Amino acid sequence: MPVESSLPAALISLHTWALTEPLGCVLPLPINPILPGCCGCCSAFRPRYKRLVDNIFPAIPEDGLVKSNMDKLMWYAMNSPDKLDRIGDYLAHRLYRDINRRKMGYVIISMDALDQLLVSCHANTLNLFVESFLQMVQKLLESVEPTLQLRATQSFEKFANIREDTPSYHRRYDFLVSKFSSMCYSNEDDEVTRKQLRTAGIKGLQGVVRKTDWDNLGENIWLPTHMEKIVPSLLYNMQGNKSYIEGMTQTGDAPENHQTEGEKEPHELAEMCLRELVSRATHGKIHSVVKPLLIHLDQEGLWVSNCFAVQVFKILMFSIQVQYSITVIELIMTHLNEKNSEPAQIRTGIADVLSKIIPIAAGECIGPSVIDIINSLLEHIRSSVVGGTSGKEGSAEKVYQETLIHALGEYANHLPDYQKIDSMVFILNKVPGSDRVDDGGSTRPEAEIKLQHLLLKSLLKVGTKYTTEQYSKTFAQSFLVRLMRLSVSSDPEVRLTVQQILHTLIDRHQNIEKLTKPTLEVTRLGLTLGKPVRQDVNFWKKSGNELLLSIQENCEFANNTLANIEALYATLMLLLTEIRCDDVIVDILRVLFHIQGLAQGGAVSAVAAIQLHTLVASVMVVISHLVTTLKEHVSAVIKHRSDKAPHLLPELLSHYDSSLLHSSLPQELLFDNAKVLDLLTGTNLDEKRLNASVSSIMRRQSTAQHTSSAMDINSISVEVDSACSSPGLPRRSLEEEITFESLKKVLTESPEQKRKAEEERRKQITEAFMTESFEALVAKIQAKQPDTLQNKLTEIFNRLPPSCPPAQTTTAMSCDTAAGLTSTTSNYQLPYPDIYIY
Repeated sequence: MPVESSLPAALISLHTWALTEPLGCVLPLPINPILPGCCGCCSAFRPRYKRLVDNIFPAIPEDGLVKSNMDKLMWYAMNSPDKLDRIGDYLAHRLYRDINRRKMGYVIISMDALDQLLVSCHANTLNLFVESFLQMVQKLLESVEPTLQLRATQSFEKFANIREDTPSYHRRYDFLVSKFSSMCYSNEDDEVTRKQLRTAGIKGLQGVVRKTDWDNLGENIWLPTHMEKIVPSLLYNMQGNKSYIEGMTQTGDAPENHQTEGEKEPHELAEMCLRELVSRATHGKIHSVVKPLLIHLDQEGLWVSNCFAVQVFKILMFSIQVQYSITVIELIMTHLNEKNSEPAQIRTGIADVLSKIIPIAAGECIGPSVIDIINSLLEHIRSSVVGGTSGKEGSAEKVYQETLIHALGEYANHLPDYQKIDSMVFILNKVPGSDRVDDGGSTRPEAEIKLQHLLLKSLLKVGTKYTTEQYSKTFAQSFLVRLMRLSVSSDPEVRLTVQQILHTLIDRHQNIEKLTKPTLEVTRLGLTLGKPVRQDVNFWKKSGNELLLSIQENCEFANNTLANIEALYATLMLLLTEIRCDDVIVDILRVLFHIQGLAQGGAVSAVAAIQLHTLVASVMVVISHLVTTLKEHVSAVIKHRSDKAPHLLPELLSHYDSSLLHSSLPQELLFDNAKVLDLLTGTNLDEKRLNASVSSIMRRQSTAQHTSSAMDINSISVEVDSACSSPGLPRRSLEEEITFESLKKVLTESPEQKRKAEEERRKQITEAFMTESFEALVAKIQAKQPDTLQNKLTEIFNRLPPSCPPAQTTTAMSCDTAAGLTSTTSNYQLPYPDIYIY
C-alpha cells in the first residue's frame, strides 16, 4: 500500500483515540519512519519531563524499569526541582490509566519510579510531589487486588522514613489510617495472603504514626478518632497468639533497633508498633492510647481470663516514659470506678491487672499521688464491703477484695520506707474503731466489722513490705495509740491481726517464723538476738508500758482462741529478742506474774487458764536463759509441772479436759514472785519495777484521744533545780557540802551500799509525803532553808493597793474602813514552798 493511502487511516485512528481518552492525555507514539511528517513532529513538541517519564517505561512490562532513563529523570528532577510537581502529576496520570487498563506491570514500574524520586530528591517543593504520591498510594489501596495493596504499603513505608524539611499544614491521613486498620482485620481465605495483608496494615499504621509524630505541625495522629482505629487493630493481631494468652512473651524493654532480620509474624509487628506508639506518647496523649485499649478489652471480654490484658499492660508500662507511668495507673483506677456495677469477676480481672503492673509505676510516685492511689484502693474495698452479696457472688466479691489488698501490698512494696510509714498511718486512720476504745457492749453493723478486718489485712500487707530500723520512727505516737486501741477489740480476729502487725513491725531479724508455737526447747530455735541500742531503750521507756498493757488485757478476754494465745507468745518473745534492755525483762516478768495470777484466780475458763499457764512457762524459760540466776527456780517449776501437771507445759491445745488442774495450783507448780524478786537483787536489773502495778481499767473506760502510759512512783523524775531560770530566784545550794571526806566516801563506798542508802532515802521521802500533813512538810522545808519564793511573793502583793469590796445597798464603807475591818489572812500569805512549783 502506498504511503498516501495509509496516512488518512493513521489520522482516523489518532482521532478515535483522542475521543476515547481523557482530556489532556497525550499518546506517546514512537518515531515511525513511515510517518516522518506528523507523529515525529508531535513527539518533539512534548515537554521534556513527559518525554523523560515516558522513556523509563519499557516496551515489555516484565523487563522492569529502564535504569539508564531513570537516572536521566532523577538528574533532571534534582536540577529542576520546580518540575517535581508536574512529574508527579504525570506519573499519577499514567498510573490511573494503567490501573484502568489492568496493566499491573506498568503500575509497579510507576511506583518504583516514585520511590526513587522520593528518596533522592530533598527539596522545598517536595510537598507538592508528595501530594501526587499519596494520591497514587490511595489509588492502589482502593484496589481489590492484594498485590497492589501490598505494593502501596511498601512505598508508603519508605516515604514514612523520610524526614521532610518543611512541615505540611494541609496533608491528611484519615483514609490511610482507616485503610491500614481495615487491612489488619483481613479475612482472606488464603492464609499466606491474609498474613501478608495484616502485616502490611500494621507496617502502614507504624508509618503513619512515625510520619505524623515527626511533623508536629501536621495532622494530630493522637486524636481519639485515629487512636480508636489504630490501637484495636494492633490488639486484634496480638490477642490471637498463644504466647500472650499463656504469658510466655517477653514484656521487658524492647531493643532499640526495630529493623531486625527475617520476616516477623503479625503479632510481633503489632507489639513493636504498640511499643513505638506508647514510647512517643507524652502526658496529654497517654489517655488517647489507654482509653481505646480499655474499651477493646471490655468489648472482647478479656478481663475474666486476663492473661492477655496483663501482658499488654506490662508492655505498656515498660515502653512508656517513666515519668508518665503513674498516669496509666490512674486511668485503670478510673476505669475500675466505672465498673462498680459490673460482675465481680470483671472487677477482679481489672484489679489483678492493677496488682501486676502497679509495682512498675510505684517508684515514680511522689507526693500526694501515693495517698491518692492508696485512698482509691481503700475506697474500692469499702464499696465492695458495703454492696457485698452472699452465695457464689459473695465468694467472687471476697476474691475481688483479696486482689485489691494484694495490689495495695505490691504498690507499697516499691515505695521508700518513709512513704510506707505514711501509708500505714493513713490506712490505720481509715479503720473503723481506731479512734475509740471498744467496750464490747455495743453491737456494730456487719459491714463495719468486715471492713475493719479487710483494712487491717491491708495494713498488715503494707507492714510486711516495710523494714524496721528504729522503733521510734516506725511506731509514731499517733500510730501506736490507734493500734493499741484496736489491739483490745472485743473481736478476736481483730486482736489477732493487730498482733500479726506488731510481729511484722517488731521483727528485725526474721525470728517470727521460729516463734509460731510455744516451746521449752529454746536453744533449738536458733534465735537471732538484737544488739542493745539507745534508741530502742528510749522507745521502751516511752511506749513499753503501752505494749505490755495491751498484752495483759488480751489475756483477759474470754473469747481468745488458740491463735490469739500463740500470737501473744510470739509478741513477748520478739520484745525479748529485739529490744535488749534490762527494763524489758523486768517489765515482761511483771506481766507474766499478772497473767499467772489471772489464771490462778479462776477469772477465766479452764481452757484459757491452762493456755495462760503454758504461755507463762514458755516465756519464763527464755528469760531464765537471759538471766542465769533464775534458771534454777524456773527449772524446778518446769520439773514439777512435767511430773504432776504436764498439761501446763507446751504444746498448746485448743481443747482441754475441764477436770484437769487449772486454778488454785499448789505453790510448787507456780513461779514465785517473791523468790524471783530476791534472785534479781544481785543482778543489774531493777527489781523494784517488778512490784509496780499496771492497771487496765483506765484504758477500757477512757475515750480520750491520747492514752498515757502507766508509771510507778519510783520512775518519776522531777527537775527541781529550776530556780536558775526564774528571775530573782537564787540557785539552791547543794544538799551535801563537797569536802575531802565526801569525795573519799564516794570513791571507797561500794555501789551496793550507795544504792541501798539511796533507796532508804527515797523511801523516807516517799513515806513522808504520803503520811505527813502539808503544814508539817512546809515547816520541815523552811527549817532547812529560807523560802525565798514566798518572801518575794509577799513583797510583791504588799505593794499592790487594797481592793475595795463590792458596793452594798444598805451600808456604805470606804476602802480604808474595809481594809481595817478585814482580819482574815489572804491566800497569797500562806507559805507555799517552791518545791511544789512545777
